[in-house]
Amino acid sequence: MVRPRRFELLTYSFGGCRSIQLSYGRIWFKRSIRRMKTMFRNTLLSTALLALASTAAYAQAAKPMPSPPATATASLAGQTVTIKYNTPSLRGRHLGGPEIVPWGKVWRTGANPATTLITPVPLHIGTLTVPAGTYTIYTLPTATAWMLIVNKQTGQWGTEYHQEQDLGRTEMHAHKLPSPQEVMSISFENVKKDSAELHVRWETTDEWVKVEAK
Repeated sequence: MVRPRRFELLTYSFGGCRSIQLSYGRIWFKRSIRRMKTMFRNTLLSTALLALASTAAYAQAAKPMPSPPATATASLAGQTVTIKYNTPSLRGRHLGGPEIVPWGKVWRTGANPATTLITPVPLHIGTLTVPAGTYTIYTLPTATAWMLIVNKQTGQWGTEYHQEQDLGRTEMHAHKLPSPQEVMSISFENVKKDSAELHVRWETTDEWVKVEAK
């Protein structure tokens, strides 16, 4: 007479968790091992794919922007006047050409979003009277003279321009740089208690206008 197999108490662990199962014979145990191996392989594959995706996302985030953001500030009348803009590079191009800053056309004076002027105090910019507030700055460049444009529309992309929103325009002063400047810049210079010079530089062009707190 053949005696039947007795129930066996099997203990195994997976992923730090212990499980106890009552099984008839060892068939169940072998199948469970196979399932555990399959689950383990799937877990490893999922972890590897997640790590790969995270690495790709980090590399994309770490990649420098073609025209990174920058900020110019000046303390006038005890308040901080701020210009937020993006900094394009020449990359073999020239001002006045068809690729960048074409003469006789309104230019965003930066890259990507519109260049923003934030002033908590009223200003005189050249011949313009600018109340405290937030504005967009454009320029109208030519081969001989530039105009600075202060526009009341804000938050738009830099290529969007509506002349009817202009607060006004004022002439800028020209200075030629001794050597080409690769990256466009905006800066406040010769800053005093209530006045400064606002400079826009790129390639060999240095255009500036006086800024005064009212």
